[in-house]
Amino acid sequence: MKTKLSQFTYDLPEKFIAKYPADVRDESRLMVVHKDSGKIEHKVFKDVIDYFDDDDVMIFNDTKVFPARLFGKKEKTGAQIEVFLLRELNKESRLWDVLVDPARKIRVGNKLFFTNPKDPEQELLVAEVVDNTTSRGRTIRFFFEGTDEEYHAILRTLGNTPIPKYIDREPEAIDTERYQTVYADKVGAVAAPTAGLHFSRTLLKRLEIKGVHLPKVTLHVGLGTFREIEVEDLSKHKMEAEYFAIPPETARLVNQAKKNKKRVCSVGTTSMRTIESAVSATSTLKEAEGWTNLFVYHPYEFNIANSMITNFHLPKSSLMIMVSAFAGMELIMDAYQVAIKEKYRFFSYGDAMLII
Repeated sequence: MKTKLSQFTYDLPEKFIAKYPADVRDESRLMVVHKDSGKIEHKVFKDVIDYFDDDDVMIFNDTKVFPARLFGKKEKTGAQIEVFLLRELNKESRLWDVLVDPARKIRVGNKLFFTNPKDPEQELLVAEVVDNTTSRGRTIRFFFEGTDEEYHAILRTLGNTPIPKYIDREPEAIDTERYQTVYADKVGAVAAPTAGLHFSRTLLKRLEIKGVHLPKVTLHVGLGTFREIEVEDLSKHKMEAEYFAIPPETARLVNQAKKNKKRVCSVGTTSMRTIESAVSATSTLKEAEGWTNLFVYHPYEFNIANSMITNFHLPKSSLMIMVSAFAGMELIMDAYQVAIKEKYRFFSYGDAMLII
């Protein structure tokens, strides 16, 4: 039987969408879902340590979110245009894939002017639209004659933290720190790997002291992860490719834990996509670097992780579909109903789920 998009819908009262993060990272709520028995427990996130022992492994995505949302003005009309940076295509010619809003006003050949947010009279960058890619997608070229360091400093000055639109507020100072994991290292994501937002430095240190290994992978989260699925038959959905990397030490620690039948936990769906994109013929994890467009949906045989930490996701999203493939659709749909009844907080700044 084919897995259909319409099977992954649920009604969520808007009041359960988290607009802000928990006051303390590791004091968000944690739902523990037992795959085999169907048992559900309600904990605080820092209790996650109780489910892991010496030589277990947690795999973290160390991507770092860059301030990807810019606001420019269109030449002649002065209309404000939102430009969401997706991916730098060519560093030398400063070409980017972007989304623009409102898209109907932006055509090939248009120029966009970006001024200093603190001094609107100071023009910092000019860009030209060179191609249409999708209905909202464009390729733009920035004109700047200074050094690469100066150019990227200006992009950081112009950019805003790209919190998801469903949060329905403007970015605030808190987002600069909290829409980023404490271990974020490699710049390149336009969205945070949100399961990792719950980990404090203290909790990571406590896990380390307990003997849990905490290796890193990198997957630069793009909008492909969050793009709306428009086909009912999931086998026809195509994911946009995202860059990933798995260091040799991560592969070694994971394979050692698998061999010793220890717990291997993927922290987030992005870590899961990464490790499932580099599986050897003997179902071990390989050192790897490249691009993945892997879309995981039922039925799918997971090769590496036997547990995962994740947030509560949007209906009909690729994230919810992957989690359902991992734990079983019926169990996840039941767990979501329990979460609504128990007033859990949903989506990027919401509470977490541990599936074991």
